[in-house]
Amino acid sequence: MSLGFDLLGTDGTARRGRLTTAHGTVETPAFMPVGTAGTVKAMLPQSVAETGAEIVLGNTFHLMLRPGAERVAALGGLHKFMNWPKPILTDSGGFQVMSLKELRKLDKDGVTFRSPVDGSQHRLTPERSIEIQHLLDANITMSFDECTTWPVEEPAAAESMRLSMVWAERGRRAFKDRPGYGLFGIVQGSVYPALRAESCKRLTDIGFDGYAIGGLAVGEGQAMMFQTLDTTLPQLPADRPRYLMGVGRPADIVGAVKRGIDMFDCVMPTRAGRTAQAFTRRGELNLRNARHRDDPRPIDEKCSCPACRNHSRAYLHHLIRAEEILGAMLLTWHNLQYYQDVMRGLRSAIESRSLESWIAGFEAEQARGDIPPCPTKP
Repeated sequence: MSLGFDLLGTDGTARRGRLTTAHGTVETPAFMPVGTAGTVKAMLPQSVAETGAEIVLGNTFHLMLRPGAERVAALGGLHKFMNWPKPILTDSGGFQVMSLKELRKLDKDGVTFRSPVDGSQHRLTPERSIEIQHLLDANITMSFDECTTWPVEEPAAAESMRLSMVWAERGRRAFKDRPGYGLFGIVQGSVYPALRAESCKRLTDIGFDGYAIGGLAVGEGQAMMFQTLDTTLPQLPADRPRYLMGVGRPADIVGAVKRGIDMFDCVMPTRAGRTAQAFTRRGELNLRNARHRDDPRPIDEKCSCPACRNHSRAYLHHLIRAEEILGAMLLTWHNLQYYQDVMRGLRSAIESRSLESWIAGFEAEQARGDIPPCPTKP
């Protein structure tokens, strides 16, 4: 194993760890902002770092189409290209390819597809996905897999999972081990415990630097997602990081950390920021709503982001209504700050073995909801 991972403490099944890469360390549990095409939308790289983020996610599919993996490599790799000196994880492109539907053709060796950008034809195999991620200089490379659809019957889920396991083995052989870099396998099998168990066994027999849980947060609901984690995570090595892909809302993350997940990514905080939504200690706000137009308060008085330090809800409401870019920028920063604050709180609670108490407080504040402003005196 070339990627370092130290388990620093536990509280129940929750884990506090440290991931060591060639581009720095990542304290876990960690949330990775999504920088699909080499940028976290509406954020400067240094602004992303100021929120406390230590690792970001890039995407093989988008970067291979534009500007091209070979071009990024010639320009010094993705870290230099996007001016992010910290660790990077790259998604393999499997999810994007599988979502193309009419533009792709799947076979046992890989996928042929037409680019949604310019219609050009491309071929992705487990080996080519690994090669692209190597050219990008990703610290964490993800196995190329077939993303199982939802809903799905067990026989179809089994066929999809077993194809992904064959691809995982091929990708492992193609991966070039080097200090500070690693390859993660992806557990598939939808919501079927026997299939998840088979996938865990196949992947651990192959041997990976970390293990991701794929195929969740696709419509099955939080209860079923948590149930799947409860049966799957005990079957993975305790000394390797565990990554829940594409999750999610703060309550999803808190529940998954409680069950033993170490890493997360999701477009939700950045996408929400571009659509006037703010995540707060007391739930979600829509800054487009008229009730905020005369409100002098910050989004969250305990938040340290620029939106909360320097601007009122009224101003943010105005920016959004006027369709000013600054509104999306400030709300995105706020949301990423909130997510990183949640992760810091979770890490601290696990260290002090007070996670249950922390979660109770988190849930109580979320349930309390936003407090309306005091009426202005005449």
